Amino acid sequence: MTVLKTSMRNFFAHKGRMALSAVAVLLSVAFVCGTLVFTDTMNTTFDKLFAATSSDVTVSPKAVKSDSTPQNGRPDSLPASVLERAKKAEGVKYAEGAVSSMNVTVVNSANKNMGSSTGAPTIAGNWTRNDLRSMEITSGHAPRGPTETMVDADTAGKHHLKLGDELRTIAVTGDFKARIVGIATFKVTNPGAAVVYFDTATAQRELLGATGRFTNINLSAATGVTNDTLKQNVISSIGAGAYKVQTQKEYADENRSGVGSFMDVIKYAMLGFAGIAFLVGIFLIINTFSMLVAQRTREIGLMRAIGSSRKQVNRSVLVEATLLGVFGSILGVGAGVGLAVGLMKLMSAAGMDLSTRDLTVKATTPVIGLVLGVVVTVLAAYLPARRAGKVSPMAALRDAGTPADGKAGLVRGIIGLVLTGAGTFALFTAAHADKASDGSLVLGAGVVLTLIGFVIIGPLLAGGVVRVISAVLLRFFGPVGRMAERNALRNPRRTGATGAALMIGLALVACLSVVGSSMVASATDELDKTVGTDFIIQGNQRIVPQAAKAVETTPGLTRVTHYRDLEAKLTTPDGASDTQGVTAADPTYPQDLRRKTTAGDLNAAYGKDSMSVGSKFATEHHVKVGDTLTVAFKGGSTAKLKVAAITADDGVIDQGARYTSTETMRKYLPANRIPPDQIMFASAKKGQEKQAYAALKKSMEPYPQYQVRDQTDYKQELKDQIGQLLNMVYGLLALAIVVAVLGVINTLALSVVERTREIGLMRAIGMSRRQLRRMIRLESVVIALFGALLGLGLGMGWGATAQKLLALEGLKVLEIPWPTIIGVFIGSAFVGLFAALIPAFRAGRMNVLNAIATD
Repeated sequence: MTVLKTSMRNFFAHKGRMALSAVAVLLSVAFVCGTLVFTDTMNTTFDKLFAATSSDVTVSPKAVKSDSTPQNGRPDSLPASVLERAKKAEGVKYAEGAVSSMNVTVVNSANKNMGSSTGAPTIAGNWTRNDLRSMEITSGHAPRGPTETMVDADTAGKHHLKLGDELRTIAVTGDFKARIVGIATFKVTNPGAAVVYFDTATAQRELLGATGRFTNINLSAATGVTNDTLKQNVISSIGAGAYKVQTQKEYADENRSGVGSFMDVIKYAMLGFAGIAFLVGIFLIINTFSMLVAQRTREIGLMRAIGSSRKQVNRSVLVEATLLGVFGSILGVGAGVGLAVGLMKLMSAAGMDLSTRDLTVKATTPVIGLVLGVVVTVLAAYLPARRAGKVSPMAALRDAGTPADGKAGLVRGIIGLVLTGAGTFALFTAAHADKASDGSLVLGAGVVLTLIGFVIIGPLLAGGVVRVISAVLLRFFGPVGRMAERNALRNPRRTGATGAALMIGLALVACLSVVGSSMVASATDELDKTVGTDFIIQGNQRIVPQAAKAVETTPGLTRVTHYRDLEAKLTTPDGASDTQGVTAADPTYPQDLRRKTTAGDLNAAYGKDSMSVGSKFATEHHVKVGDTLTVAFKGGSTAKLKVAAITADDGVIDQGARYTSTETMRKYLPANRIPPDQIMFASAKKGQEKQAYAALKKSMEPYPQYQVRDQTDYKQELKDQIGQLLNMVYGLLALAIVVAVLGVINTLALSVVERTREIGLMRAIGMSRRQLRRMIRLESVVIALFGALLGLGLGMGWGATAQKLLALEGLKVLEIPWPTIIGVFIGSAFVGLFAALIPAFRAGRMNVLNAIATD
């Protein structure tokens, strides 16, 4: 009880000094809890949606996933006769055929895409009784003929659609127009999909290209009949194994599994960044308690002199840490819920609608936040607590502060150097690996070991690095600069720990910057060397035939190349097989993409019953030019294709692709199974590239889902995509950097308190407030630049090693983004200045006489 009272008294006596550490715990716990609440809410939203849109029993084509679209762009369907047989099953209240397709684009009269901008699908289908489970018509009526359509209220609101507006639907079977006669509102949250409805006959004709067929059959169970019983009755009626029959739960679970895997990626990625923030926060907490213990050396010595044991002193510090962890974690849990709501609002503003009505806070979320926050805080305070327990009673007779343990420093240095050396060797080994998969594991080990090693030897490096930075930066500030340098060097362990917190975040920033820049430079270099076409046409969906026709008829083009990915199973002469498929292209494709060959002639691969394979595939399966492969085309027949060429797999574009000709594809695939183009290439007459580019863009105006790019556009698009990804990662890493800045502020604030008498004496002998504030700011800048220098150097080493592994996958150019690196380094100086504002202000306001009189 005495220990608890003492700990409580000390905690509240130093609550101001604990505040920033509590903020670090708060932010880290908030990020964890916010991530869990956000992803749980997303899962709840989709669970409700899938449960509401699923009928009691659903019949669909065999081996078709609920969210899949066949390669030919037309949804798989079943005949209307199945509906008639299903109706006769015992326990059926009613049965109806449904048509649904996600391979469509809907545009308004101004040719603007009405689909979601977040990647959510556009779903077109017929209006059925089953839709009344999840929607209600709030304006107009359901479509009754080929010229009528109904849209969901969310889409209508986003795009300012109203009754009477004309929409054009672009499907693989062709384009068709209809006017809006109804608007339906979701009864549950719609995460962002755009939905359009037609009458059944129109949906069959325009989306499936056939009448009397449905994509699935919805059945409702009669009163007293369970879904499982109805499922068995339906199977008996339509035939076992002929079609896929699912209960509402099974159908919803199948949809949920696809979304769940995507949500898991988001969750674990965000939790990873939260872990980085926790790691940085550990340094802040260690520094805080280390300085508090040092400042209370005389107090702890007196406690030891009057009978307190080492264990009691140790326990007292850990109780303070527990209080800090509990306080910060409780606030962090609440802040996490607020963060989740903020993320939902942000996603809604971006087009992915999420309702706070679905906000899900599981009982495990606050428990995880509390346990994690408290455990991390207590573990971080363990070393300072042990140090406090070692304070002897004689320390009460000395000034505050204990001398450094030289033996402990030596052991620390040796361990740090060993770990750093081991990590450096691992990075060197990874850089010289023969396979990227093998090298990536060694790279991970190297990153962890060098990071830990640098953290441990930070105090050793602080002396040399701070002196170098000071010689360059502080020499211009005279005596004030020299004093700032000596203050930074006064406690290397503290400077090293403070700099390490900033080092972690900046190391990751530098590493990712090097990798991202190298990826862009490598891809750009390969585009320059291999791409021989002028224009590339592609989009998020396969290119529908009418759009492909528009490309072909564009004036000023000398050649147009079709490119299709085909699902197929390959069997090699040694009996091995894979299902990675083949690529069917026109014989002009070798001009559009100049591929190196290690054997044979690539042009011959576009001959009759011929193909090419990649060098890795050929090596693994002992395939050589002249061998025959068995190729079973999905939806078509099986072919015997002769290997006419082997292409090199030392690039990124089309790496590992197996080529065959469009004519070979047509020979073994029926017309209704031939997929639309994945991508198209076009080249203009020499000297008429600009005119052809303008004409091609004009030809594709009716199809806004596709983009026409020349090589310059394509490179910029690649750069923008990687840039957006990096910016998102930098935004997540910003949390760790914010915590690191709090660490600098806390270190300086406690340092100012620790040096109260010293500051008073300096003020007494003539130092002005302005000089004092400048000294503290310069000290902060030096510490920040020390952390930045270590972090950026370490990160560039990681990035360069990672690029060596990427080179094995074709990304061969190493590019150091010096503007980014220099910008971050300079920005770190401003971070130091910002961090010193409050401590410098407080130091400047000290009363000189009171400061001198401080014990």
